[in-house]
Amino acid sequence: MKDQPSSLTQLQMLADYDPNSLPVEQAREYIRQFLIPVAESASVGLHAALGRTLSDDVLSPINVPPHDNSAMDGYAVHSDPSSDNLQFKMIGSAHAGHPFDGRLAPGECVRIMTGAPIPAGCDSVVMQEHVEADGDRIKLTRELRSGQNIRRTGEDIEQGSAVVRRGQLIGPAEMGLLASLGLNEIPVYRKLRVALFSTGDELQQPGQPLAQGHIYDSNRYSLLGLLQDIGAEIQDRGSVADDPASLKAALQDAAAHADVIITSGGVSVGEADYIKQLLAEIGEVVFWKIAMKPGRPLAYGKIGQCHFFGLPGNPVAVMVTFLQFVRDALLLLMGQTPQPAFVFRATCTTPIRKLPGRTEFQRGILSQDAAGELTVRTTGEQGSGILSSMSKANCFIILPTNQGSVEAGTTVQVQLF
Repeated sequence: MKDQPSSLTQLQMLADYDPNSLPVEQAREYIRQFLIPVAESASVGLHAALGRTLSDDVLSPINVPPHDNSAMDGYAVHSDPSSDNLQFKMIGSAHAGHPFDGRLAPGECVRIMTGAPIPAGCDSVVMQEHVEADGDRIKLTRELRSGQNIRRTGEDIEQGSAVVRRGQLIGPAEMGLLASLGLNEIPVYRKLRVALFSTGDELQQPGQPLAQGHIYDSNRYSLLGLLQDIGAEIQDRGSVADDPASLKAALQDAAAHADVIITSGGVSVGEADYIKQLLAEIGEVVFWKIAMKPGRPLAYGKIGQCHFFGLPGNPVAVMVTFLQFVRDALLLLMGQTPQPAFVFRATCTTPIRKLPGRTEFQRGILSQDAAGELTVRTTGEQGSGILSSMSKANCFIILPTNQGSVEAGTTVQVQLF
């Protein structure tokens, strides 16, 4: 089921080439086949709706605007199609929230402010810049067009129409839109429960003195931030030692309480990398290697109904694999429809060494040159343990499987974070 390499000799020059590694897009497709969104939903107050996902279409209970209103500060007039009269007598005023109580006759007008309801008998609004006023009399300085500068009832949103669809992520604009309809509660899917832990005897938590041969657990904090960013309900289970019994117990307990498990480390081929064999024992392994750099050892599988993502141990590989595979999978499980990644082209100003055989995600800095053209450069050293490269970068430079080395001045694919 794997793609045949176009140049096996070149691929074999890579010391860590594995012919069983899945191509990036094929791995994404395999994951998608297993994803069924959460079904449970509840109503939440609009003030707490930010970052939630709608579980049903929202139909507008009203017209927006709810009445004909003025699009300008000016004068509401009753024109006479049979007359070319451009002079009117002012008989009152109308403001937003304070409508004119009466009906206009031909030759009459009302001073009106933006948003004020259109008085009965009015068929046009003339902006104040096109009027000469003298006491209670006005004279138009431009030709009058019937219906001008009037916002019609329901021209933005018609009563009963679907305003926001099921699966829509609620952002600030949606909160304002729903509030404009008078809604204070909306139906949303429950939050996706994601259990998270790191693996490794060498890990210590920030705030502790660093023991000889140990490192701080940075992966869990990168993942915490990425999960908070998409609104998941996070079960932070800390770090687990490289011990099969401990790891098995941690996986089984997490699977009983979460929709998704995410681990970092323990999915390679080292002597203390137990995750893959444990997953095969208590669940199922769909795949565990991707033809990509960084992030080749990426495991996906299931433990019962719980999805499992075993991410690499190197800090950059953790973030790259999450952004390229896990994030969209979680959004689908949350009931959303992730948009395809926005990929475009820019001129690379730095040379990049690469052999064909796998997709590479180089960390890049996108900018604009003096001529306004988009250019991109790497952040420098691209080792999968150099987490500072992710902090410096604002994009990935995507080098496809068959791509070789890149010379400065070459056009490359770019994906913004």
